[in-house]
Amino acid sequence: MRKRIYEIIEVGDENDKLSKIYDYFMIIVIILSLIPLMVKTPTFYFLAIDKICACIFIVDYILRLATADYKLKDKKNAFIRYPFTPMAIVDLLSILPSVIPLSGVMKNFRILKTLKIMRFLKVLRIIKFTRYSKSVSRVIRVIHNTKDSLLAVCSLAILYIFVSAVIMFTVEPKTFNNFFEALYWATVSLMTVGYGDICPVSTVGRVITMISAIFGVAIVALPAGVITAGYMKELDREAEDKDIYNN
Repeated sequence: MRKRIYEIIEVGDENDKLSKIYDYFMIIVIILSLIPLMVKTPTFYFLAIDKICACIFIVDYILRLATADYKLKDKKNAFIRYPFTPMAIVDLLSILPSVIPLSGVMKNFRILKTLKIMRFLKVLRIIKFTRYSKSVSRVIRVIHNTKDSLLAVCSLAILYIFVSAVIMFTVEPKTFNNFFEALYWATVSLMTVGYGDICPVSTVGRVITMISAIFGVAIVALPAGVITAGYMKELDREAEDKDIYNN
């Protein structure tokens, strides 16, 4: 029975209809649980939705804890190790704001002293999509498989942002109040967003901005190409696995 429960609550294969139904059901619950966060003053119905979704998340957490030995493949320490796994921590943090009374907690725990923090913890439920959505799981695998290339591109982007900020901060010291504003300008310019709240006034500064924007187009395009190539490889791998399974 526990093994079957594990097969249902985990992302199932194409032939396991019950597991797919569970995945779709949990995705709907996650979406519904985020709706109360879209209003400043939740009504009774929104609060009821939040409590019902929290109860469903609690049941899901208990089922996953009860079948942790199948997931972690550790018969002895699985039930002790599971609560400390990343997704289990996300599950617990996303549940706590809905089950802990605010009045009692505010007096005892300073870390949960504002409603904003409690609402932020609920936003962590978005991460749960990675567990139930096959498409999101596929993208995460692609990023993991191409992490070396992406890390190289990100390192190049960070280095370029820092160098651009140093150059611009030196060329136009009056435009920026501090170095952080120069970093902000360099990041915005690199990503070709250009909010316009901070802009150079000298000719040299504007030339540097144009160069930064041109390089930004090239650097931003690099990770897109890496992820696209990795995504195509992942689709080919899944197609091969599916052919092997059908044969």
